[in-house]
Amino acid sequence: MMKVRDGIYFLLTLPSVYRLFRRIVVGDGYVYLSEYVRPVLGEKVLDIGCGPGDILEDLPVVDYLGFDINPKYVQAAQKRFGRRGRFFCGDVGLTAIDQETASFDLVLATGVLHHLNDDHAVSLFKLARKALKPGARMLTIDGCFVRGQPKLARFVVSRDRGQYVREAAEYEKLAAQVFPQVKSSVRHDLLRIPYTHVILQCDNAK
Repeated sequence: MMKVRDGIYFLLTLPSVYRLFRRIVVGDGYVYLSEYVRPVLGEKVLDIGCGPGDILEDLPVVDYLGFDINPKYVQAAQKRFGRRGRFFCGDVGLTAIDQETASFDLVLATGVLHHLNDDHAVSLFKLARKALKPGARMLTIDGCFVRGQPKLARFVVSRDRGQYVREAAEYEKLAAQVFPQVKSSVRHDLLRIPYTHVILQCDNAK
C-alpha cells in the first residue's frame, strides 16, 4: 500500500502539481532570483534539473538550455517554453553540452543537490565547471540543516523528498572539490512555510 508521504512525492512528479505547489510555497516573488541569480538579458544559461522550466517565467530573454531526469517535466517544459529554450531529458552525466564546453555565463541547479549522493553531486559540479566560461558562475539552492535552526523548519526540511539533505557546510565542501571559489549563504525566509536553504555561489575563477 502506498503511504501518504509516498503518494505526495509521486504527485510532485506531475508538472501541474509541482507548479501549483511551487506557487503556494514560494508565492509571487522569488528572492533567490533577484538577490542571488540576478539574471542578465542575453546570457547563456544552463539549468541543471530544470523541472517543467517554470524559471523562464522570471528570466529575461536568455539563451537557455535545461535538462531534467523526469521526462514528464521535460515534455511540459518543451510544450510551454519550447520557443524560449532547449530542453533535454538526462542526468548529471549529460553529454548534450559536449559541443558547448566553456560557453555558458551561468549554471543553475535549483533544488538538485539534496537528491544526489556525494559522488553524483561532485559530478554535477564538474559538469557545471566544464560548461562555464572562465570567470562565470554557478548558483545552487537546497534545503539544509544548520546549528540553531528553528525546530519546525528543521522538521519540514527533514521531510523533504530528497534523500541527501546535508548540513550547509557539507554542500560547500562538495563544491570546493571542484570550484576554486565558493561562497555560501543560509536563508530561513525564502518560502511561505518554515524552511532553511543554503545558497552556493561557485565562481569559475580565471
